[in-house]
Amino acid sequence: MFTDLNQFHTWFAHRAQEQHHHVTRVPLQDLHGWTTHPETGDLHHHTGGFFTIQGLDLTRSGRGVEAWQQPIMVQPEQGVLGILVKEFNGVPHCLLQAKMEPGNVNGLQLSPTVQATQSNIAKIHGGRSVPYLQYFTAPRKGLVLSDVLQSEQASWFLAKRNRNMIVRVDEHVPILDEFCWLSFPQISALLRLPNLMNMDTRTVLAGAAGISLSDGDTTEDTFRGALTRSRRAEESLHSMVEVLSWFTEAKGRCTLTRHTIPLNKVSGWSHRDGAIKHDLDLHFSVIGVAVQSNSREVTGWHQPMFEPRGQGIIAFLVKNIRGVLHLLVQARIETGALDGVEMAPTVQCQPENYKWLPEARRPLFLDEVLAAPEDRVRFDSVHSEEGGRFYHARNRYLMVEVEDDFDLDVPQDYTWVTLRQLTELVRYGNHLNVEARSLLTFFGFYEEA
Repeated sequence: MFTDLNQFHTWFAHRAQEQHHHVTRVPLQDLHGWTTHPETGDLHHHTGGFFTIQGLDLTRSGRGVEAWQQPIMVQPEQGVLGILVKEFNGVPHCLLQAKMEPGNVNGLQLSPTVQATQSNIAKIHGGRSVPYLQYFTAPRKGLVLSDVLQSEQASWFLAKRNRNMIVRVDEHVPILDEFCWLSFPQISALLRLPNLMNMDTRTVLAGAAGISLSDGDTTEDTFRGALTRSRRAEESLHSMVEVLSWFTEAKGRCTLTRHTIPLNKVSGWSHRDGAIKHDLDLHFSVIGVAVQSNSREVTGWHQPMFEPRGQGIIAFLVKNIRGVLHLLVQARIETGALDGVEMAPTVQCQPENYKWLPEARRPLFLDEVLAAPEDRVRFDSVHSEEGGRFYHARNRYLMVEVEDDFDLDVPQDYTWVTLRQLTELVRYGNHLNVEARSLLTFFGFYEEA
C-alpha cells in the first residue's frame, strides 16, 4: 500500500529499472515458432495455441464502406482478466501488476492481477505459472463481485472474448515484487496519466464503475452534480426497456455478412518489407517482433502483431438533460463482434482513415468532438490498447459536454443513456464494446481535475 502517489511513482520507476526488456522488429517470414501455411498463407503458432492471423471478407457492412477484406486475429480461447480486491483499514484496494507487454509504447504499464490466455495458463510456452490464478478459477477463495465474458477489439479480433472478473478476499495475500495495492481514489488519479493503466485493467474496472469515490452533492448545479445524479438516477430520458429495445432493433437492422478467407487472398493488402500492409497505407499493418524480457513467463519469444497507422479518437458526447448527465451511445456495427453490433462511444475511429472519403461519409459527430472548446472537454487522455497483440496502439479518450441547445433528436443508431444504465449493461456480455467500457471506467472513477 502507498500512503501517497509519490510513493507509487517511486516504486513504479524502480520496477521499470528492474525489468529489462527489448523489442525489435522481425520480418514475418523470420518469426521463430510461427508458420505460414503453404496454401492459405495464414500465420499460426507451431503448437496450435495462442492465435492465428487469417483473412476476413465483409459485405453489407452498413458502414461508410460497404465491403472490404482485411487480416484478422482468430483466437477462439477465452483468457482470464482478474483483479483481486481487499480492504485495508476499511478501504478497498486493488492488486495490480507492473507488467511489460511488447506492444506498449512505454514498456511497463499497470495490468490486472491476472492477465492470461488459456495458452499461458496451460504453459504452452514452457515457462512459469501465472501467479494468483487460484483466486480466479473454481473452486476459488473469496467473493466474486463481477464475472462476465466481454468482447475484445472487434476491428482486429474475430469473436474474441475474455472472462473479466473482480474477486474480493479477506485473507492475507503474499505480494510479489511487481505487484502493488492501490485504492480506488489512487486509481482514479492514475487514470488521468497517459499510457499507464493498460486496456485489460480498464475493461475489468468497468465492472466496478458503480463505486462512487465520494458521495457527492446531488443538489449541485454543476457538471459534477449532474454526473453524480447520472450515477444514481432512477429517471432517465429513456427507460432501460426502451434502451434494450433500441439495441435489439439495431441488431435486427444489421446486414453484415462475413467469413474467413485465406490470408494470401485478401485484396487491398500486400506483403512488403517483411510485413503485411494496406495498399494505401491505411488502417494497420501486420508486423513481426522479437521480444526479450526478464519479467515474463519466458525470457524470449517471437510473435506477429497489428500496428495501427494512426492514433484513434474514442469519445462520448454528454449532455445535461433535466439535471441528469446523459451519454450519447452508438449501436455500432463491429467487424468481428460476436453479434455484429455492440454499444459503442459516440465517436470511435482513426481519423486518418477517412481523409480519402467524401465529407458525407466521415463519422458522425467527429467534428463536434474535434472542435469542442477547452472548457467543454471534461476528460482528455491518451491510453494504450492491448499491448500483447497490438504494437503502439493508442487512442485519445475524451468526454465532451455539448451545449444546451444540442438537439436531443439523434439518428436511429444513437440514443441517450445515463451512467447508471451503462453500469447496469456492463454486467452482461456482448452489450458494451471494449472502447465503451474503457470510457465507462473513466466516468465511474471521475474526479474533477
